[in-house]
Amino acid sequence: MTTDDLRPPLDGVLVINAGQILAAPFCATILAEFGADVIKVERPGSGEPNHGTISYVQENRSQRGVTCNLADPRGKELFRGLCERADVLIENFRPGTLEKMDLAPDSLRELNPGLIVTRVSGYGQTGPYRERAGFDRVALGFAGMTYATGWADGPPVRPGYMVADYSAGLTAAMGTMMALRARDVNGGVGQDVDVALYEAIWKQSGTHASQFFRTNENRERSGNYWPGVVPAEQWQTADGHHLIINATTQGTFVRLTEAMQRPDLLGDPRFEDQRERRKNYQAIHEIVGEWVGTLTLEQVQQVLDRHGVPATKVYATSDVMSDEHYVAREQVVEVPSEQHGTLPQPGIIPRLSRTPGAVKHRAPTLGEHNREIYGGMLGISDDELTQLSADGVI
Repeated sequence: MTTDDLRPPLDGVLVINAGQILAAPFCATILAEFGADVIKVERPGSGEPNHGTISYVQENRSQRGVTCNLADPRGKELFRGLCERADVLIENFRPGTLEKMDLAPDSLRELNPGLIVTRVSGYGQTGPYRERAGFDRVALGFAGMTYATGWADGPPVRPGYMVADYSAGLTAAMGTMMALRARDVNGGVGQDVDVALYEAIWKQSGTHASQFFRTNENRERSGNYWPGVVPAEQWQTADGHHLIINATTQGTFVRLTEAMQRPDLLGDPRFEDQRERRKNYQAIHEIVGEWVGTLTLEQVQQVLDRHGVPATKVYATSDVMSDEHYVAREQVVEVPSEQHGTLPQPGIIPRLSRTPGAVKHRAPTLGEHNREIYGGMLGISDDELTQLSADGVI
């Protein structure tokens, strides 16, 4: 059997995406690009708040789209009909919203016991803050990332990417796959997947909790220096570029001294082992910075690559778009859209060797597949669909 004959990993899995803005649709797109049939559900007339933007067409690609008014009893019945046939429902309403609409996960599982309900929210489905509104930047602050980001003499700074939304989307996709597997090995019963934006970030905090327990001190802002990780900084090259070098193990430090043609550094008692280098980080960083400043970016990257020292220019988006490595790994892909023409977008991750993912098609326009899905899947007649549309149900 050739790879062309293999079924995608999620072939036959039906997903209802009732999420909006970012984390939940991003999760749904990951599933879609590995074979799931994902149906995007939006409100009639306007769609989700950013419908049609370049963010929308990116994070909802490879999905089909329907409209459904969940405030109308007939809309609720259509939604239940979709969920009755689905393997997964993804939503990011504020906790309690599905329950208030009489669409609680357990009630949906009365018709479809195997349904997985993946729920993404700011603070999770439980806890005293569950009903608080939450977006990416709020989650970053609540998780402690913003506090630790920036310079010691300045205020907290947010990261340049929407880390919480995308991390939560990846976590939700992973949780969905775990729940599907659990269903398959445990008698076909579904469950809820509860993903909080802040928890997807807090999970990445490393040893901050343990360090606080040991010292009763917060990890404070320290700019580009990460306490204890030496030498690791960014320095300016002779031609004005910023270069990151990370040579924190003994082996990479030795290779760095070889690249710098500074064997004397290995005999310097300030730098003889990791413990001493941590104590004298400012001195070694100054020495490395002076060396970097004598070379162009091309020169320093070549010599560091030759000696196996981890290093890179600090990339802007323009660098990413033109870099041969991104091109070779198909990490900038051209995807059509109805509203904006063909757009470059990030490629597919993870990379599977036998059953890779694929962008199946552009993001749906509002209600584009109403007749295809409601008629073909739920068996609703054209006349009834026309009436539902006229009544604002779809």
